[in-house]
Amino acid sequence: MSKIILVSPFSNISKHYSDLLKNNSIYNQFSSDRNHYFKQLHELLPQDMHKTLFLYDDADLSVQTILEREIYLQGFKDALQLHNELNITSN
Repeated sequence: MSKIILVSPFSNISKHYSDLLKNNSIYNQFSSDRNHYFKQLHELLPQDMHKTLFLYDDADLSVQTILEREIYLQGFKDALQLHNELNITSN
């Protein structure tokens, strides 16, 4: 009988992020471009709009984070479901 060991789906996120930074040139290019465009917007906008730009960026990143988390969790659930289905058919 095989044991299922549940691991927090977020326990290795910092390692994956570190690996992504080291090994994914496309990610690094988009990240660099994003930072460059944000800096340009910040410099070109009037001072009274800087807080609005910051709030927009914060909201955008929050939406991305929630979406990424949900996608990751759904993949984790799908993997568990597949594991359970394979166990049922092999027993």
